[in-house]
Amino acid sequence: MAFSQTNDNKQPDTIRHVGFMGLGKLGLPCAIACASKGHYIMGYDPNPEVPEYIKKRELPYKEIYSKDMLEENYSKFVSVGNTDNHLHKMVESCDVIFVPIQTPHEAKYEGITRIPDDRVDFNYTYLKNGIKQLAEKIEQVCEGTSRSITVIIISTVLPGTIDREIRPLLNKHISLCYNPFFIAMGTTIKDFLNPEFVLFGYDDPGAADVAEGFYSTLHSRPVYRTAIKNAELIKVSYNTFIGMKITFVNTLMEICHKTGCNVDQVTDAIKMANERLISDKYLTAGMGDGGGCHPRDNIAMSWLGNNIDISHNFFDDLMMAREHQTDWLADLIIEQDRDYREIYILGKAFKPETNIITGSPSVLLDNLLKERGKTVVAYDPHIDDTVPEFKSGVYFIGTKHPEFENFDFPDGSIVLDPWRYVKSDNETVKIIHIGN
Repeated sequence: MAFSQTNDNKQPDTIRHVGFMGLGKLGLPCAIACASKGHYIMGYDPNPEVPEYIKKRELPYKEIYSKDMLEENYSKFVSVGNTDNHLHKMVESCDVIFVPIQTPHEAKYEGITRIPDDRVDFNYTYLKNGIKQLAEKIEQVCEGTSRSITVIIISTVLPGTIDREIRPLLNKHISLCYNPFFIAMGTTIKDFLNPEFVLFGYDDPGAADVAEGFYSTLHSRPVYRTAIKNAELIKVSYNTFIGMKITFVNTLMEICHKTGCNVDQVTDAIKMANERLISDKYLTAGMGDGGGCHPRDNIAMSWLGNNIDISHNFFDDLMMAREHQTDWLADLIIEQDRDYREIYILGKAFKPETNIITGSPSVLLDNLLKERGKTVVAYDPHIDDTVPEFKSGVYFIGTKHPEFENFDFPDGSIVLDPWRYVKSDNETVKIIHIGN
C-alpha cells in the first residue's frame, strides 16, 4: 500500500492514444477530459448514437464543461464507434484502455420506489461481457508478440469481484489496474481533472506505474495504491459514507422542523468542526441521496452484509432511513393538502447539476404520494419539453434548480421547500422552509 504524488519522471514522452471500452455517462465525459489534456481518443461503445453526440459536440445529458471542451477538442476523437473495426483499431493503437462499463442494479433497487425486502449484489453481466470482448480482441491483436496493454477498470464492484468474475477472463497480454473514480454525474469532467486523490488497486506494479504515468499528464493530485480487493471496498465505502452524511443531516432537518430549531444554523455550526467531522460536504439538509451510484451502493453493501452475516447491517439502515424520511415529506405534503388541491413536485433530477433521474429522491416522493392515492404533477425544466398549467395548490421543491428560487407561484399556493431557498413577493403564497 502506498500514498504518493504523481511523478514527472513517469510522464510519457509523446501524446498517447487512449482507449475507452464504453463511452456512456461516465466514459464519454472522462474521454473529453483526456482530450482536453492533449490525448487522442479511440473508443468502442455498443450505442450507435455516441458518434453522433461527438459529431454534434453536445451530450444528451447535463455535464458542465462538456460542450465547450468537445468543441475545442473534437479533432482528437480519431476513432469512436460500435463496430468490430473500431474495437480493433483501439486495441492496435492504445497501450492504455479504460473500462467504464456499468454495473447496475435492477430499477426496483434504484431508490425511486420502496426498497423490496430482498437484497442483491450489483449486476456484473455488462462488465463481464465487455471485458470478455476486449480480452479476446487483445489476444487476437497481440498474438505472437510480447506486447502488454494496461486495462484500467473503473466500474463499481464489491470486494472480491475482480478476482472472482474478471480475472478468469483475462490473458497474458493484459496488465490490470482497478481505478474507480470519485466523481458525481453533472460534474464528471471537473471531478475527474481535480480529484481529491486517485485510487489504484493493483497486483502488477507495472500496470500501476503506467496508469500513474498517464495521470501525471492530467494533474498532480496524490495517488493511493493498494491491493485490488481493498480498492473495491474503498470505492463503495466512499459512496455509502456520503449516503450516511445525507441521512444524518436530513434526520436533523426533521428534528428541527418538529422542535422549532433552525437546521441551517445547526449544520453551519457542525460544518465548522472540520477536523473531527472531516468536511462540510453533504451536510446541508434537503432531499435524500440520489443518482446512479449511492443508493444502489448501499443496497449492494447491505446484500454483502447479509451474505457475510455482519452483526448489524448499518447499510440497510441507511436505505430504510432514506425511505422513511421521504415518507415523512409525503406526510407534510398531505397535511397541507386539506382542501384536496393540486400537488406539484418541481424537479425530477436527483440534483441540480444534472438532468438524470436515476435514483432520484424526488421521483421516490412522487411514487410514494401516488401509492397513497394522490394525483401529482411533476415538472423539471431540464427534462420536460411541455410546461404544465400551474394552478393554486401545494408545491414541493424536489430539486434545487435555480429556476425555482423566484418561481411565479399561483395565488393562494403553499410551497414546501426542503432546501430553504425559495422566495416569493406574492403575499398570498405561503412558503414553508422545512427544518426552519
